Amino acid sequence: MAERFDAIVIGVGQAAPALCARLDKEGLKTALIERHLLGGTCVNTGCIPTKTLIASARAAHMARRGGDYGFARSAARVDMAAVKRRKDRVVRQSIEGLKKWIGGMKHVELIRGHARFLGARRVGVNRRELEAERIFIDVGARAAIPELPGIKEVPFFTNSSIMKVGFLPRHLLIVGGSYIGLEFAQMYRRFGSQVTVVERAPKLLPREDDDVAAEIRAVLEREGVRIRTDAECMALEKQGKRIVVSLHCKSGKPLAEGTHALLAVGRTPNTDDLGLREAGIETDERGYIKVDDECRTSVNGVWALGECNGRGAFTHTAYNDYEIVAANLFDNDKRRISDRIMTYALFIDPPLGRAGMTEAEARKSGKRVLVGNMPMARVARAREAGETQGFMRVLVDAESKELLGATILGMSGDEVVHSLLDMMYAKRPYTTIQRAMHIHPTVTELIPTLLGSLKPL
Repeated sequence: MAERFDAIVIGVGQAAPALCARLDKEGLKTALIERHLLGGTCVNTGCIPTKTLIASARAAHMARRGGDYGFARSAARVDMAAVKRRKDRVVRQSIEGLKKWIGGMKHVELIRGHARFLGARRVGVNRRELEAERIFIDVGARAAIPELPGIKEVPFFTNSSIMKVGFLPRHLLIVGGSYIGLEFAQMYRRFGSQVTVVERAPKLLPREDDDVAAEIRAVLEREGVRIRTDAECMALEKQGKRIVVSLHCKSGKPLAEGTHALLAVGRTPNTDDLGLREAGIETDERGYIKVDDECRTSVNGVWALGECNGRGAFTHTAYNDYEIVAANLFDNDKRRISDRIMTYALFIDPPLGRAGMTEAEARKSGKRVLVGNMPMARVARAREAGETQGFMRVLVDAESKELLGATILGMSGDEVVHSLLDMMYAKRPYTTIQRAMHIHPTVTELIPTLLGSLKPL
């Protein structure tokens, strides 16, 4: 006989613990099922470990820049085993905190095993059958492995497997010039590796405005990262101790070589072995679970949250999915996915903070748009810190005076962008920011000045 629960949550990604806490608060008997690692990508192979590594890489980089700040420059030879131990310690603390949180939930049972749908609201795990009127899927995604010639003969890392590395690759060859690939590129260059990035598109970060992508490329190249774009046809080959990528490019040599390879070419949802067909749950052609504006799937009583639903590939979108589901289920608050303004960051140094439209999207919107640009070299705080790379951009609707988009590529850009994002949610005119008194000296204090430079796009 099937065991009855009020709710079943499959996968302990970023949405699941908070959702289980709310289900527990409501007194609902809940089965929480996880087959591998608590916390999903963010805790184990994404945000927490990579940002810990980035911090170590920045420390080494700043030590080498000592002469810029008036003290003896350091060679800063990096002990990668020690860097890895630090990263592992931070990750372990996060996992232990998560275990303690889940363990303190009175109505939640954590089940270790591989869950598979047996029917619309019936799940099998470890030879147990579980039933519930409400089932929530939070299984995330994994690194995509492209069908490149030679891919099965050449050893490579993904963003997950490279977390186990405790040595310094002599020359890291990164296939993929988007967000994940570029963070690793700068990180390992600062650790001391030679780094080459190979990107199929004509530019890095195809979703970003051309000048943003160009400036990011310049930042990386100034640090010694080699970049090859427009590499439409790629093939991998092992030649002795070298890994070679054959390229068909409009310029440059037809080969890129390295000692180790990292594939960073996208993500694949972890939905292929859940028995979704048996449950009648629809997916798109890439395997992402189709959901409506409240994260509900095609089956009544089943929701999909986080990266597996294809509506956002970030920790913050996963958590927002939880907030939307909880608000609609328990708070009579009709929150929607379509209500949110897309925002994200690229955590290179200096970071890129993005909110709302790009300039290219604004041009296609049909709106009358105003734009303001400012180089970071004009920001006193950036000059004082010796961090003048990048620029800031804002986009404004000329009629309503509401902010449409923001791009902050520069010192503290991942933090500064939130002042503009919050104003976008408030739907207040940009003049509201201009009337505020800001702290000096900060980066944010130049936002009113930036808004004072608006011109027709």
